[in-house]
Amino acid sequence: MQVSAYKPRLSFWQLWNMSFGFFGIQFGFALQNTNTSRIFSTLGANPDELALFWLAAPITGLLVQPIIGYLSDNTWHPFWGRRRPFFFIGAILASIAMFLMPNSSVLWMAIAVLWMMDSAINISMEPFRAFVGDKLDVSQQTAGFAMQTFFIGCGGVIASLLPTIFTDYLGVSNVPVNGAIPDTVRYSFYFGGAIFALSVMWTVFTSKEIPPADLEKFKQERKNNQGIGKAISEILGGFTKMPKTMVQLALVQFFTWVALFAMWVYTTPSIAQTVFHSSDAQSAAFQEGGNWVGIMFAVYGGVSAIAAFLLPVLAKMTSRKFVHMLCLVIGGVSLMSIFLISSKQMLLLPMVGVGIAWASILTMPYAILAGALPANRMGYYMGLFNFFVVIPQIIAGVVLGAILKHFFDNQSVKVLMLGGACMILAGLLTLLVKDEAAEGALVASGVDKTAANAATV
Repeated sequence: MQVSAYKPRLSFWQLWNMSFGFFGIQFGFALQNTNTSRIFSTLGANPDELALFWLAAPITGLLVQPIIGYLSDNTWHPFWGRRRPFFFIGAILASIAMFLMPNSSVLWMAIAVLWMMDSAINISMEPFRAFVGDKLDVSQQTAGFAMQTFFIGCGGVIASLLPTIFTDYLGVSNVPVNGAIPDTVRYSFYFGGAIFALSVMWTVFTSKEIPPADLEKFKQERKNNQGIGKAISEILGGFTKMPKTMVQLALVQFFTWVALFAMWVYTTPSIAQTVFHSSDAQSAAFQEGGNWVGIMFAVYGGVSAIAAFLLPVLAKMTSRKFVHMLCLVIGGVSLMSIFLISSKQMLLLPMVGVGIAWASILTMPYAILAGALPANRMGYYMGLFNFFVVIPQIIAGVVLGAILKHFFDNQSVKVLMLGGACMILAGLLTLLVKDEAAEGALVASGVDKTAANAATV
């Protein structure tokens, strides 16, 4: 598929509109990341089972994102465009799932709804990454991903705080009754489902897409690409054709997302056990710990929203890969430090470092990657890149429970330490990545200066 070569520079508000949907998408992810272990524990899951039950999330990403990327690359509608049909469909399905999740009455139902919810969120999310590559020139791509990160941070802050807001300010019960999910969690998911749909619809109806440069040629290519067999062949064949930069980033992503998975799964039982002194998910103390984890996650989301606008500036002064390395090391050290903290107020401090890392994780790898991808396969490769987000989570989901039980004596906080070490390693591996677009732009700038100097002479 060919896209138009001309990409006009977008204004601040155009960047705002095309990224606003991520505010709702992160509402979904933040509620999921903050409350899923809490919901599973309330419904009877043991700590060493949590990582295994969480596998629904990465497996759906593994299956859904490359397929959605391939389909969106080969879609064009005069009104809906290329990516926006998938924004729309995913938003409707995700909102339905978010209304169902807190009404799960048994553990297997919550696990099944997690599969549905994560699949739907991925349908909306994956094309948003390609959307930046479609619409923005290389010079604006870092700013485009940074704007997405800003909305991810804002959405994460509000969504993570919702159970505490309902408890402390609206007087809603935070205690499970007869083993059911607390009302604070239920109402948070209801509110989040509505925000998800409204935010994504804002982007759908306020942003336009760049049409194929040669519509007739695109239609012919789309006709040739029809068929399940052809689609599977194209998707699997892409592994052997990945740009070198993508391969290098894959290793960085592996250790990064092992760390994040460990944090999302085990922060709630860790904090409940070490700070609130309860491992009983039916107790008020455990649920209070769940609310505090929401506040912790809100801090890292808020920091990431602020850092999102600072990272592009720092990247211009140094380089994108140096910034990413620095942020990951800060995040890893911060995550490991939780082991030393027994005060709930002090737990907010390492979340500042995690927020700095989170801002870079959502910005720099995608900005580096976008400059190395062919324009006509942007959606497919962005979906394929997600393999290196979900595969480490699948591996972590399989092994972390056993590590917790057999090596860490069921002390969940030690899994957070392991995650921090993985994040530091990911930061060091970033130094091996070749940022082709940035280096090419630097060379071009040097050529321009040489030509200007020659003209002056």
